Amino acid sequence: MTTVVTPLRPVTPAPLRHTPAEDALGLLTGPFVSALGLALLHGSGIVTGGTAGLSLLLSYLLPVPFAVIFSAVNLPFIALAIHTLGWNFALRTVGCVALVSVFSLVHTALLPDMHLATWYSALVGNLLCGIAILILFRHRSSLGGFNIVCLLLQERLGLRAGYVQMGLDVAVVLCSLATASPVDVLISAGGAVVLNLVLAFNHRPGRYTAA
Repeated sequence: MTTVVTPLRPVTPAPLRHTPAEDALGLLTGPFVSALGLALLHGSGIVTGGTAGLSLLLSYLLPVPFAVIFSAVNLPFIALAIHTLGWNFALRTVGCVALVSVFSLVHTALLPDMHLATWYSALVGNLLCGIAILILFRHRSSLGGFNIVCLLLQERLGLRAGYVQMGLDVAVVLCSLATASPVDVLISAGGAVVLNLVLAFNHRPGRYTAA
């Protein structure tokens, strides 16, 4: 009599969920780090991608604080998040957008006279923004705007959020030609690439299992 041995299937561990305390810390850290990155960019007149970059660009053109513009630009995307990604994600995103606006005022008040090399501001500012967005993605939130569109396309079509964001950011950076020199636009573009490479290399479907 022949015995057939069925190979054991590897057991896939269940996702390890974040605790409420871990979520709270992540949802505070992300906006704080992002606002610091944006403060570095704003101090050098540099634009980045996404609605944050669009808000920076508008703040250079209009006599309206960045915090106000950033909140207003995100309103349509929040409505999209409610419809497609659910209330939990949307409410977390609303809170993070509000915190970025608040922290941006704090950073502006405490770091009023920064004189940094433009390329350095672009590099460090975009690295900080990329790290902040990555933190928020992993805590089921975002900074609104293009982040929501990118997460939706990654969830529904499997497209990497970083690469989708990079394509959208190109359009925003090109618009900065209206206010910046070609050299500054080129530096802005390089910084936006850095931000999106952080997302593309670190946020892939199935790589991170915590929820």
